[in-house]
Amino acid sequence: MRDIVDGGRGLHWVPEKAGRALRFFPAMLPITAGAMAGQPFHPLPWHVFGAGCLFGWRKDSGRMRFRSAWFETGKGQAKSPFMAAIGLYLMGWYGVPRAEVYSIGQDRATANVLFKDAVAMCRAPTPGQEDEPEEIRETLENAGDVLIRGEGDNAWKIEHPASGSKFQSLANGEAISGPRPIAVLADEIHEFKSNHSIETWKRAIAKMPGDALMLLGTNTPASDQIVGTNYSEFYQKVARGEIKDDEAFAFIARVDKKDRETVFDNPACWRKALPALGITFPEENILGEVNTARVLLSTAQSVKRLYFGIPIGATEFWIAEEAWSAVQGVIDEAKVKGRRCWLSLDLSKKNDLTALSICWEDEDGHLWVRTFYWTTKDGIGDRSKADNTPYDKWALEPEATRLAAVSGAVIDKTFVAAKVAEICASNDVQFLAFDPAGIADFIAACEQIGFPVWRWEGPDKPEGAGLKIVSHAQGKLVRFEDKQLTMPRSIERLEDRILNRSITIEASPVTYNCAANAHIDSDGQENRAFDKKRSRGRIDGMVTIAMAVGAADNEFEVAEPPVSPWDDPEFSLVAS
Repeated sequence: MRDIVDGGRGLHWVPEKAGRALRFFPAMLPITAGAMAGQPFHPLPWHVFGAGCLFGWRKDSGRMRFRSAWFETGKGQAKSPFMAAIGLYLMGWYGVPRAEVYSIGQDRATANVLFKDAVAMCRAPTPGQEDEPEEIRETLENAGDVLIRGEGDNAWKIEHPASGSKFQSLANGEAISGPRPIAVLADEIHEFKSNHSIETWKRAIAKMPGDALMLLGTNTPASDQIVGTNYSEFYQKVARGEIKDDEAFAFIARVDKKDRETVFDNPACWRKALPALGITFPEENILGEVNTARVLLSTAQSVKRLYFGIPIGATEFWIAEEAWSAVQGVIDEAKVKGRRCWLSLDLSKKNDLTALSICWEDEDGHLWVRTFYWTTKDGIGDRSKADNTPYDKWALEPEATRLAAVSGAVIDKTFVAAKVAEICASNDVQFLAFDPAGIADFIAACEQIGFPVWRWEGPDKPEGAGLKIVSHAQGKLVRFEDKQLTMPRSIERLEDRILNRSITIEASPVTYNCAANAHIDSDGQENRAFDKKRSRGRIDGMVTIAMAVGAADNEFEVAEPPVSPWDDPEFSLVAS
């Protein structure tokens, strides 16, 4: 509508072009699944808008205006069949000889999501034969309009012999020589781990002299699905007019921000994210999901994201994410000033992430946790790409993220030691809990800057001068005789604090990312610990937060270990 009003720029609306595409769908393609299977594929209202824009808008040259399109809706809104139908139209019925259409995905399974819809449409009876006996109904395949390579679910290519065109499914990373695509279709963008293949195909689209289009489809991505989130944010800005890109089209269906808190109790807003609701997507479907989410906290976040487009939540989370989100906040400096606090430290091996958490206890027993992070400037861009995590962007906003990028190829531990010394100078620090790995480097760094620390080794050993540092075991093993601070007990106390909301964790994208990445492993006795090897990315902040809370809630075990009554000279047994 803005473009129609603004005019100019060599853009024209040609309704005849849009109408031809929209007439093709119900004339040639059937619905192949759901309650309306077998009926003509009449585009849904949101399909009409999307296809009308893509095919109706033209440049002065007559070429299609848009080179990329983004479709983001809740689950079950017929994105995949719609994209498949566009692919078939561009392949054989748009009028371009030897047209090449490709369906791509993170892997073969995701590449086949919409491709299977295209195959099903070609193998199902074409519209207008509802009164004919089933055995004589024609399909695009048996009529010879298309040739499908591969049987059943193993189909991998659709050919249109009359025009010499093809529609092919490719997994992420598969390369073909000299592609000349008229269309590249990528559904399930939230599943992509890297944007490499998407950007490669976008460049192929850009090189095409005539019409060419890349379609990207997705549910609202999770916070840990970086590729999908980045593309979604770009296309949101296009839709809002914040980015001027005449070749990018965006259709994003989400509930409004004001609807988020009460979305389960406000059916009137559901259609904002579910444009097929009540048409091809029965209201009973979403009612069942909502009713389950109301009573199961573990599913509430995924339902909000997948169906209503609320951009919070990770694909998996070590605790109910709604509970985690509820304790993210801002540190109340007035509450923590002068109060007791505990530190915890997880040192990186070389250049990944070093994390330091500080946990205050206020007068009401509420805990407040802040986490500082360090990484290196050298190679930060490469690590950001490798981890699909924007360390480079976060490092530019240290006040908001608490992430500092320091010079050098390896993190200089004196930066960490200096921060610990600074915290100790203005806070009532009880002790620092540490992961034993690499602690010698930290102690050496403290000596280098002249900050005294001493390692607590038990109640029967002499105390030292300066900051007390206490070892915190990282594995699942709980040994009461020599390990007062253990990860299973610290995780348990952190979970309790989160679930009863007696903790506030300073909101930071780095911390949220660590939490989203975390994986917990358990043994036969239900002793649990964070597993760095099986986690989806860096979890250092999650480790130090658990350690700090464990230190705060377990301090009595370090300061006053249990004493056996047999060691008490005044203890005696009296016979009754």
